[in-house]
Amino acid sequence: MGTDGTKRRAIGIRRVDADEPSARETMTRDDTSGIWQVAGDPSWHDGNHYYLYEIELYVPAYIGGSSGGIKTTQVTDPYALGLSANSERSFIVDLNDPATKPDGWDSVSLPAIEHPVDIAIYELHVRDFSVFDASTPATHRGKYLAFTHTDTAPMQHLLRLRDAGLTHVHLLPTYDIGSIPDIDPAAPDYSELQAAVAEDPASLVPQDEISAIAHDDAYNWGYDPWHYTVPQGSYATDPNGVARIREYRQMVKALAEQGLRVTKDIVYNHTFASGWHEQSVLDRVVPGYYYRLTDDGAVHTSTCCPNTATEHRMMEKLMLDSMETWAEQYRIGAFRFDLMGHHMKSHVLAAQERVQAIDPDLYIYGEGWNFGEVENNARGINATQFNMAGTGIGTFNDRLRDAARGGTPFDEDEALIDNKGVINDLYHDNSLNGEVDRVRVGIAANLAAYSFLRYSGEVLPGSHDGVGYAARPDDVITYVSKHDNQTLFDNNVYKLPIDTPMEERVRVQNLGISVTALSQGIPFFHGGVDMLRSKSLDRDSYNSGDWFNRLDFTYGQSGSEAFTNANNWAVGLPPAEKNAENWEVMEPLLRAVTAPETRHIERSHAHLQEMLQVRQSSELFRLRTAEDVKSRLSFHNTGPEQQPGLIAFTLSDNVPGLPQVDANWGSAIVLFNFSPEHREITLAAYEGDETVALHPVQVASDDPELGNAQFNAANATFAVPPRTTAVFVSHSEVNPAN
Repeated sequence: MGTDGTKRRAIGIRRVDADEPSARETMTRDDTSGIWQVAGDPSWHDGNHYYLYEIELYVPAYIGGSSGGIKTTQVTDPYALGLSANSERSFIVDLNDPATKPDGWDSVSLPAIEHPVDIAIYELHVRDFSVFDASTPATHRGKYLAFTHTDTAPMQHLLRLRDAGLTHVHLLPTYDIGSIPDIDPAAPDYSELQAAVAEDPASLVPQDEISAIAHDDAYNWGYDPWHYTVPQGSYATDPNGVARIREYRQMVKALAEQGLRVTKDIVYNHTFASGWHEQSVLDRVVPGYYYRLTDDGAVHTSTCCPNTATEHRMMEKLMLDSMETWAEQYRIGAFRFDLMGHHMKSHVLAAQERVQAIDPDLYIYGEGWNFGEVENNARGINATQFNMAGTGIGTFNDRLRDAARGGTPFDEDEALIDNKGVINDLYHDNSLNGEVDRVRVGIAANLAAYSFLRYSGEVLPGSHDGVGYAARPDDVITYVSKHDNQTLFDNNVYKLPIDTPMEERVRVQNLGISVTALSQGIPFFHGGVDMLRSKSLDRDSYNSGDWFNRLDFTYGQSGSEAFTNANNWAVGLPPAEKNAENWEVMEPLLRAVTAPETRHIERSHAHLQEMLQVRQSSELFRLRTAEDVKSRLSFHNTGPEQQPGLIAFTLSDNVPGLPQVDANWGSAIVLFNFSPEHREITLAAYEGDETVALHPVQVASDDPELGNAQFNAANATFAVPPRTTAVFVSHSEVNPAN
């Protein structure tokens, strides 16, 4: 910055309560570094001083429109560390000032992570977590400080998952967001909305009311960055001054003390605005530099918003400096890159090096999608799934996701019903189309080099048909749902017959949880997946307000008159902008399928705890190297003659040349029965093995079907109830590989 010779000077550095005109300070340019600077006064750090830059510069017409030419602008600081309410001014702050720190902040220590595959992630939105929770103090609902109250329903939910093996709380973007007001947000009349859906679960009233205020209310997902390195003000009790900084740190500290790391969702691939927009910052500092431009000077928007160009040195520097600040000053425990494929691989590796120098246990993962103007390395080697293999930077595995839940995120109309997945296909003939094999590749950490017998009768590697791409287990994030697209519950409403009993819907939901938890690699769970979370079939709830994104951590026991459905099912047709073309398909489902009861939600929540406990119980479920996975993981019931609807695999701790990793068991046997029918499978290696038993966690489960999960040592046959995950363990040192 500054090498173009543009004039810059500070403006508006004054006390908040001062009535006198703003004090201007002239900045000077250092000819060696190109940095513009001004020497301040110690009193500027008293917590009451804000500033803007006043810049005189040349603005090309393609940025400034008809008013291009020499312009003078006032703009906030792209490197700001603090802001005033609604981001009107940058705030002068020293992040080492005691006023910015909660008591004990300097001694905060994040929970250690022995290896990345020990990570288990739960994705949440700050508002979703507590905004409607009566057990959270009213002034802290929807705020950072909600995470500091361990006795509330939301925190108790998190702590039960922590006790089972959860390690990371992934928070949707919490930097300064351009599309959420810090003060006086709009809100609907919830009693009116509830009355409407009580009369008609497919009412249009909620979406009408929510859509009318969508750009003025307190909710969206937050993928609209304005200032990258300042906490969002609306989640603080006071958006001015140091409160948002101190309270963000209080949140991180409270979660760390409970054994949980915070993942920060980061969106350096775009900004909320560019050009001469009032919320544009970068183009008002160096016009045209920070963004990726088309040949005619327009800004690329393949990410939905103005695309930044981290291949430009100073945009890369802004990203790396920002990430370093979050890691060092806010003790962030992991980073998740939004649309990571829009960055170059070298830049993400540089970020990994920078933040792991601060915290070696800090993990980076992201969306490695390959599209837009950077597709297929058009602007340099970009950070996509295949390109990131072997780096230990995780990418989301959409192959397993789509095969498990059915279809793609882009399905519409009848395809939403017809494109079924492995977990919800009533007829279970997926063995004929390879979808079960895609899930198997995912279970094997999506390793490109992992080979097994396919439905075609051939032994093929994971890379066959472009499915497997990972080179090591920590290259992959395994998931079946996250904030994008329909929730798992809503997806299954489309796929399952309309008269499917709720008990069966719960079992299908739990199979999705099981596959996520027991696959090799790193599991990622959408917040509320264990609460049968619904968004009333909303495909994209980014701007659908608190109403369609609601979570109830009391599982329907809160007694609130404002809401009746414990999992937020059937609260009206979702907003037209992203859903109207599918309303005709949605209406009969919203009216016919009843909402789950508290007991159903409690069973699903217990199931996630059980699967996390199983995963945590043995390193066999958390293998650390590709060689471990290839040598220890063996699939059974494969090939053209396989029983449909059954995935069976064993994990062995008795492999020649490899050290033992489990002090308790010689092997584990995992059986996923996706079928609505009883299944049996014989594994000859276990014949006569009297040590085989159901996993102790499942023995203690209240799932009534697990009593029918049995093993007969005389004929080495395992029996699995319908739509059930059964995990057996053996104390014998058997090597059950095919």
